[in-house]
Amino acid sequence: MKQLLTHTLALLLVLALVASEASAQQFSKRKQYNSVGLTLNGMAYFGDITPKPSIPSFRPGATRPNVGLSITRRFAPRISARAALAYGRITGDDAKAADQNDGDAKFRYNRNMNFRNDILEFSATGIFDLIENRNNYIKRPDFVPYLFGGVGVIRHNPKALIGSDATNLSPGSYVALQPLRTEGQSEGYSLTQFVIPFGAGARYKLNKSFDVGIELGFRKTFTDYLDDVSGNYVASRDVLQSDASKYFGWDITRELPGTYTEAQQGGEMRGKSNEKDWYSTLGISVNYILAPRVRNPKFR
Repeated sequence: MKQLLTHTLALLLVLALVASEASAQQFSKRKQYNSVGLTLNGMAYFGDITPKPSIPSFRPGATRPNVGLSITRRFAPRISARAALAYGRITGDDAKAADQNDGDAKFRYNRNMNFRNDILEFSATGIFDLIENRNNYIKRPDFVPYLFGGVGVIRHNPKALIGSDATNLSPGSYVALQPLRTEGQSEGYSLTQFVIPFGAGARYKLNKSFDVGIELGFRKTFTDYLDDVSGNYVASRDVLQSDASKYFGWDITRELPGTYTEAQQGGEMRGKSNEKDWYSTLGISVNYILAPRVRNPKFR
């Protein structure tokens, strides 16, 4: 993950340098233009409740839809800036992601956590085209691969499903996890977080007004609580205040041979607090180009 962050920062630096060079070349304002876009993606999550707690670990069954709107401004032959608003869901479930027969994964199967998290994201990114366009939008290249990177902010709210084994609760309903402080936190974690979006894509010119594209994007986050799992179990069940916090922070654990039980789990590792959560998007986009107004020169 640290390598990916390093690559992200390097990409942002490259984009800044290229933007400065493009500006110096005085790209004609008559060739600059705006476009609006609609995206439809599959959204995936990487964290503690995945087959393995690492970015390459991916479970297709946990992919959920993500939709977004964007506006893009072309400033230079290779440089554009994009503002986007997107909404989507990530999910995870130990019962489906972990194998009880795996020596390592059975501990996560035993943990038995699940979550879903609806994420609203606003981002501002720079786009660097690998094929330049020094012409106007009508004569733009038919196919353009590109890289992108920038900054964003998200609003999220992890929830979990109450199982049929819960007492004094309503099985089958979802409960917001942050207020429960399931790991005995003195304060709830923030539901607003900064992210670093980056990735690559390609777009294809359908006609003079429309482009279609495909894009793979990653989000480096600065929280380990997209799934409400990060540190250790509380030392004692009595630390947890409500029935819901006792259930998700303690009682949900399975009795699986070869792992800890509820009687032994106090203070044991619940998640990997040294690794932050990530999420990704993969999907298609349709962009409509807003034809710039061309002012005719005035003759005296």
